[in-house]
Amino acid sequence: QVQLVESGGGLVQAGGSLRLSCAASGVIFSINTWDWYRQPPGKQRELVASITWTGVTNYEDSVKGRFTISRDNTKNTVSLQMNRLKTEDTAVYYCRLYWGSAEHWGKGTLVTVSS
Repeated sequence: QVQLVESGGGLVQAGGSLRLSCAASGVIFSINTWDWYRQPPGKQRELVASITWTGVTNYEDSVKGRFTISRDNTKNTVSLQMNRLKTEDTAVYYCRLYWGSAEHWGKGTLVTVSS
C-alpha cells in the first residue's frame, strides 16, 4: 500500500515563501510522475505543477516563475518551493504520484496567504 504524506503548509504573508514536501512509502514503481494540485476554497482542484521521473517539469501559468517543483528519486519525495506568494494561492495543496493506471494522493496540506 502506497502512502503519501505532505508537510510544510501554513500561514504566510503575501510576498513570502513556503516549501511543501511530500514523502511516499510502500512499493513504488520507479518510472513515475509527481504532481502538485491545489483546491482553493469553493473551487475545483487544479493542477499546479508536475515532474516526470526524468525531471521534466510543467507548471500552471499563474505559478510560472514563482513555484519550483523538484524530486528526490532516492527518497521518493517531491517538493514545491513557492515564492512571491499571493492571496490567490490560498488553497489545500495535494501531492499525487502515479504510474500507468495507478495513482496515489496525499491528504493535503493547507496554505493560507494573508494580505
